[in-house]
Amino acid sequence: MKTAWTRRSFIATAVTLALGSALPALAADPIKIGLVTALSGQSARAGEAITRGLTIAIDELNASGGVLGRSFELVRRDDEATPAKGVIAARELVFKEKVAVLFGGLDTPVSLAIVPIMNQAKVPFMGPWAAGTPITKNGANPNYVFRVSAVDEIVDKAMLQYAQKNFGTKKPGLILINNPWGASNEKGLRAAMAAKQVTPAGIEKFESNDIDVVPQLTRLKQGGADTLFMAANVGPSAQVVKSLDRMGWQVPIVSHWGPAGGRFTELAGPNAKNVHFVQTYSFFGNQRPVGAKVMKMLMAKYPDIKGPDDVTPAVGVANAYDAMHLVALAIKNAGSTDGSKIREGFYKIGTYAGLIKTYDKPFSPAVHDAITENDYVWTQFIDNKILPVGMVK
Repeated sequence: MKTAWTRRSFIATAVTLALGSALPALAADPIKIGLVTALSGQSARAGEAITRGLTIAIDELNASGGVLGRSFELVRRDDEATPAKGVIAARELVFKEKVAVLFGGLDTPVSLAIVPIMNQAKVPFMGPWAAGTPITKNGANPNYVFRVSAVDEIVDKAMLQYAQKNFGTKKPGLILINNPWGASNEKGLRAAMAAKQVTPAGIEKFESNDIDVVPQLTRLKQGGADTLFMAANVGPSAQVVKSLDRMGWQVPIVSHWGPAGGRFTELAGPNAKNVHFVQTYSFFGNQRPVGAKVMKMLMAKYPDIKGPDDVTPAVGVANAYDAMHLVALAIKNAGSTDGSKIREGFYKIGTYAGLIKTYDKPFSPAVHDAITENDYVWTQFIDNKILPVGMVK
């Protein structure tokens, strides 16, 4: 029986045949990577830095063919630094967008609110910023939370060591934000001081919306504080500096990295430079090949970046860049985008020459933090630039 060929059927068959050879390249959907972070408000600059670090890494991975024959796609949501909004965003990315891995953003309270969702959903959660110790040490078994960032209990030891070495600190005063991040640092600082037999002048808390911290600082001064240990994000940290200005009290400030997250110098005024704070990376000074490569990619991708001055805060870029490459290695090791297999894939990572350092088996069932006490850089704001301490430019 002769088949009747119409013009429409002929065209349809031709199109099908023409597309046939292209189907293998198009069949695999991209691997979605989620990001929940502050993309608005005082910390938006840090959220953008994380975005840029992830984007540069994803561009690099996609240019080399992606993983498992699939490219990566970044899907972002703004948590507005609010735990409730972070939870909503995380649920949307995990259950609707079906991300293979979710990156958490800036704030420890937001990340702590998201952690139970991720462990229950069995989807890996990667932290490129929030430093609260309980984020990764969350008691879950199996634990799906990993981090390439600072860790409070390690930073707190480094803060005491730095203060003793550089300021001869004998009686520090603690000024901490009154939230889970502040609580995490209080616990870490208490342990660090107890180990060195250091007695604090006092421990004071304040709220993120306080516009005056003079009463708390006055109590620390009366208690004989010779140094302040500070843990708070951009706005609250700026209020501490301005309150010290009102008091006329000049005292060394050794801080966690909260001031790096946004418009600190603008909000704190000229004495912002007196705050020494920790970072995991700096693009200033001599760079290893990976650092030079990343800087070149940043300058090519983002017209506002002309050099190291413009990569602010650098830790957002660096942590996210390394974390994304480690995530890609975990997925490659897993041979799948199944969350449980990716989790096991993290433990199989061997050596990776990253931006912050060369990682050697960075994760194990007992250790979900890739950054150690040997990976920190101490910095300060000089002319609105985050520079390593002692480097005036």
